[in-house]
Order: sequence, then C-alpha cells, then structure tokens
Amino acid sequence: MTTTSAPTEAKSAAPPTRSILRDTAFLRLWAGTTASGLATWALPFVLGLAVLHRDLGAAGLGLVLAARTAGFLAAVAVGGVLADQHSRRAVVFWSALAAAAAAPLLAAGLGRSLVLMTAAAALAGAGQGACRPAFQALTAETVDPGRRRQANAATTIAVRSSTLTGPALTALLTAFLGIRALLLGIGLLWLIAALVPARGTAPAAPAAGTAERAGFRKDFAEGIREARRHPWFLAGLAGLAAVITLGYSATSVALPLISRDRYGTEWVLAAAMTAYTVGALLGALVIARLRPRSQGWAAFAGLAAYGVAPLSLMLPVHPVVVLAAYAVAGIGIELFNVPWFTATQREVAPEKLARVSSLDFLVSYGLAPVGLALIAPAIERFGVTPVLAVCTAACFLVPAAAALVPTARHFSRTAPAATD
Repeated sequence: MTTTSAPTEAKSAAPPTRSILRDTAFLRLWAGTTASGLATWALPFVLGLAVLHRDLGAAGLGLVLAARTAGFLAAVAVGGVLADQHSRRAVVFWSALAAAAAAPLLAAGLGRSLVLMTAAAALAGAGQGACRPAFQALTAETVDPGRRRQANAATTIAVRSSTLTGPALTALLTAFLGIRALLLGIGLLWLIAALVPARGTAPAAPAAGTAERAGFRKDFAEGIREARRHPWFLAGLAGLAAVITLGYSATSVALPLISRDRYGTEWVLAAAMTAYTVGALLGALVIARLRPRSQGWAAFAGLAAYGVAPLSLMLPVHPVVVLAAYAVAGIGIELFNVPWFTATQREVAPEKLARVSSLDFLVSYGLAPVGLALIAPAIERFGVTPVLAVCTAACFLVPAAAALVPTARHFSRTAPAATD
C-alpha cells in the first residue's frame, strides 16, 4: 500500500503547560464553532415550534428540513475542496455569512411562502455544509498538536451544554419574542461564526500543481486518495456508517413508539434524549484528560457502546434502564468523536485535511436521512423487535470489526503520539 509521510510535530513536541482556555486565538475559534453548532441545532427545533404554533404545517416542515439537508450535502464536499485551496478563514466567513443571510429569508417566508422558506433552508444548509470541514482544518491551524484533544473536547462540551439547556430556554423565549425573532437570532449566531474566529497561524499549503488545476472532481478525488492511505480512517467511516444508518436511525424511530406503547408516556422519550446529551457531555469531559494507550481501540469501543440504546428498547425493562443505556451511548459517542477528530487533524496531510474531513461529514449527515427512510418501513413490515435486534448487532459488530483493521489500534500509521 502506498503511503505518504504523516505530520510529525505531534510526535516530537513536548506537552504544553498553558491551558487551551487561555489561548485567545482558540477562544475566538471556539466561540465561532460553538455559535455555528448552536445555530445548526436550533433551526429544526425552532421550526418544530413553528409547527406547534401553526405557522408551518408538518408537510412543510419536512420539505424545509429536506431542503436544508440537500443544501448541506451539496456544499460539504465543495467546502472541503475550497478550504484546501484557499484560506480556511475565508471559507468559514463566506459560508457562515450565507447561512446568516438565510435566516431573515426564513423569517420572511414563515406563514407566507413555503417556496421562499425551502430556498432559504437550502441556503442555510449549504452554508452549514461548507463551513464544517473548514472549521476542522482551521482548528489544526490554530491549535498546536499537543492541545488539539482538549480543543476538540472543549468545543463538544460547549455545544452539548447548550443543547442540554437550549430547548427549555428557546421555548421560553418563544413566548416573549415569537418564532420570527428566534429565526433572526439563529442568523445572529451565524454572524458570530463568520466574524469572530481569527486567522490560522499556518495557512493551508497549496497542493502540487495548483497552477493548473483540473477542477473540483480531481481535487476531491485527491482527498479520497489521501483518506485511503489511512486504513483506520476508512474503518472509522465504516463504523460510523453502521451506527448512524442503523443504530441512530432505529432509535430515532423506535424510541417514540416504545415510550408511547410500552410505557404509556412521553416522559421516557424526553428523558432518554436528555440522558444521551448528559452522557455525551460527561464523555467529552472524560476524554479531554484521558489518554488510553490504544486510543483507536478505546474509541471504537465507545462507538460500539451506542448499541446498548437499541438493546434497551428491545427488552421489557424499567424506564430507568433505558435512560441509563442512553447515557452510556452518549458517553461512548464522545469517547469516539474527540479522538477521531484529533487523529484526523494529526495524521492527514495538512493541505488535504478539509477534503478528508468533508468525507466524515458526508457520512455523518448524509446517511441519517437514508437510515430513517429505511428503518420506518422496516419496522412496519417486520416489527420493532426484529429490526432493533439487527441494528443492535450492527452497532456492536461493525465497530469491533473496524478495530481489527491495521493502524486502527492507535488511529495512526506509526507509533502513538505522546502528546495526543
């Protein structure tokens, strides 16, 4: 197998003593990344509130969210290519600005024009998709290798904490401000994401032959070739695909049904989702300091832990067991996410990092709608328990098989980094 030399800074640098939270450049990047994450979470929630207030129909909500997903998928690969060719900071600025511009259009179309809302949602999704890989690459430029794990964990902690308290706060604000004002608030978050981050200290190195570029397809193909040089990365994508397409989608469809039919209350649904977020927050806090010897194996074990969520829904257990299972699933997903992001930033060639990251987001965001579309009719055809059994097995077995891939043990083609 052909390989290229991986960046070596993380392997030789001494662990820095200065806290990442005292780094002004990172704090600006953290604020921008957090704002974009909150805006991404808030839009479907606020639109859901619009349905409750009868400003938007259920069919209209589905169309608007589908348009946002389509915009994201269309732009994420383009954003990855642009972020490797040009300034990552500039890509973040223009993509976040596009998402910000969509907010007043959504507010203007609410209750008046579904066509306008659909177009605005596609624009918002495109801005979101284009900035995701650029933010990942900008983190690698801004933060030295020894503190990237802390940086990635700090960003996750901020977003998870906000989404934990966000629903109640947003619902409260709706009573005083209204849906349109909240949509404009989402635009303000995107403006923060566009304006606050500083430039990276090390601009993206241009790929060889940039003077005679052959176009988007060739540039994106270079990112795919770079990803193929890292077997652990491909194994991680396979594990993510299984957990998202089968595990996450199955629990998203089955949990409301189980909550209603088995326990006779919506409380289990709300509490389980809260437990998942709390677990993810705890997982991020743990992994910010934890340094397992075999970080790849530990990360895949965390990813496989998501299987306890569909497993708990299969069995006639007390609701507390379901909540505990969702908390474990949340912990596990961050035990995977933070080392995964950190290893990608460390191991991938810097000038191709955004393109490789875009593959990650294509899987993470692209397969969820596919899984939802498949799981719902499968449950109607075969029943909840058989579908959950298959999905549980996939969540456990696919990450376990991925952990056996060469280089998966340390998320690295060489010896583990002392500073990561």
